[in-house]
Amino acid sequence: MRRWTEWLGVELNVVSTKEKAVATAGGMLSILLLCLVTEACIGIVDGSALVASMGASAVLLFAVPHGQLSQPWPVIAGHGLSALVGVGCAAWIGSPILASAMAVGLAIGIMHGLKCIHPPGGATALTAVLGGAAVRDLGFAYVLCPVLANAAVMVAVAVVFNAGFRWRRYPAAWVNRPRMEDPERSNHEDLVEALRSLDLFVDLAEDDLLRLGRELSKARRRRVGQVGRARMKESNAA
Repeated sequence: MRRWTEWLGVELNVVSTKEKAVATAGGMLSILLLCLVTEACIGIVDGSALVASMGASAVLLFAVPHGQLSQPWPVIAGHGLSALVGVGCAAWIGSPILASAMAVGLAIGIMHGLKCIHPPGGATALTAVLGGAAVRDLGFAYVLCPVLANAAVMVAVAVVFNAGFRWRRYPAAWVNRPRMEDPERSNHEDLVEALRSLDLFVDLAEDDLLRLGRELSKARRRRVGQVGRARMKESNAA
């Protein structure tokens, strides 16, 4: 069974029911406020002008608030730049199929280059091309409202909402950090070197990665100590 879960990519999720409920409530509140803002901004009722990709952003900001992909710069720049690319492709490429492919591909490349990878940005770019007459009629105004307006409200709600729970941090940098001594700097260098060797994007803030490494080291020392004590008891018993 474990082999199948590994192949399927079933996540290691050990968070409490309370944390899951908080994430659920945050997602509901953010989408409710986004619908109200979109109505006021565009004048279309029933939330029909809401950028659908904001639903995916809500998952990241409220279920994974410490993740690198969930931080303010990726959310705002990722959506905004992707929308800009999508509108440009829709306007200047005659084939919707080619425009869609170019919009998503270019959005990924730009987000990579500007360090603002936010997966829902790909859906924002695609919506700019395939969103229908209502989106096409907005033209480049689509970038400002609803996209950037939605993204800004989403981030603002996440900042205020997550601040109400002591175990959550948003943005991830908004926390009192102990002053970093030389050993911490070496840990930073080791972490950078390890990530380079993996050559993969890891969706976890640097502080959390360093803390995870320290906790793993502590757990390893405890495990070694337990094994040593168990062997000593066996030796004494013999």
